Amino acid sequence: MSDPYRALDPGASDRLGPDPGAGVLDARHLGAEGVERYLRRHGLGASKRYSQNHLVDGEVLEAIVEAAAPAGRSVLEIGPGIGILSGALLAAAAARVSAVEVDRRLAGHLQERFGSDHRFVLTQTDVLDADIAALVEPPYDLVANLPYHITSPVLHQALGEEPRPERFVLMLQREVAERITSPPGGMSYLSVFVQYHADVSLLRIVPASAFEPAPQVESAVVVGEVRPRRLSAGEEEELWRLVQAGFRERRKMIHNVLLRQLPNVGRERITAALSAVGIAPDRRPQTVSVDEWLALSRAIGPLP
Repeated sequence: MSDPYRALDPGASDRLGPDPGAGVLDARHLGAEGVERYLRRHGLGASKRYSQNHLVDGEVLEAIVEAAAPAGRSVLEIGPGIGILSGALLAAAAARVSAVEVDRRLAGHLQERFGSDHRFVLTQTDVLDADIAALVEPPYDLVANLPYHITSPVLHQALGEEPRPERFVLMLQREVAERITSPPGGMSYLSVFVQYHADVSLLRIVPASAFEPAPQVESAVVVGEVRPRRLSAGEEEELWRLVQAGFRERRKMIHNVLLRQLPNVGRERITAALSAVGIAPDRRPQTVSVDEWLALSRAIGPLP
């Protein structure tokens, strides 16, 4: 059986030591020029439509795998590209890597590279059209270099639907990563959503030079430990209606924002709820913590 973790550079295999696991990261640390040659040789030019930026920095790759700790775990990988992260996860003894790739060209290439490994399961589809339950069995972790244009919908899908991952390690656009890990003061709707579902932290900033082709922006790796659900499905729906209303004008005073955005709730009810949970009426929605939103949702009760 051919080695599914062979180097992207055919000549690099001669430089590997006897331990294939130890050689994987070095073999893939080819730099932008090496990956560019590989893509050109295989007719796999990056697609702007799918926001394809292949990770070429071995140090960053190693940090992702170390944070993911995939040994013995089932992993869902979205947007595997040419399999740089996939191969590293398999080499780190992942029990299963369920990869979802929308690009037919890359899906065919991935099947050629990893098809002989029973732990690698590839689905060629748009993940946003798929049912997570059909892609991976729980328990699982989400580990991916996410295409940036689908970051928000993927986070809503992965955390809002069942089965949710137990943890996630994601490469995101730096601006988005900083937003979802922001403390109160810089919160957004996405911050509240992600932090409600997970304890999340920013692992490291990643320069544009770590990718081929290099994107226009910096990136960052985010790690999250998913929490047990704290509300019923109906209560969560009420919470998100409230939070969405608040963040339509996140820099305005929360009392006035909620009056404008939720006119059927009424001034008296909104004023009483804010007072009951200790949120001053002149606070801005971006300063309100996840726990405060939870308390406010309970205090206001079902929305009309």
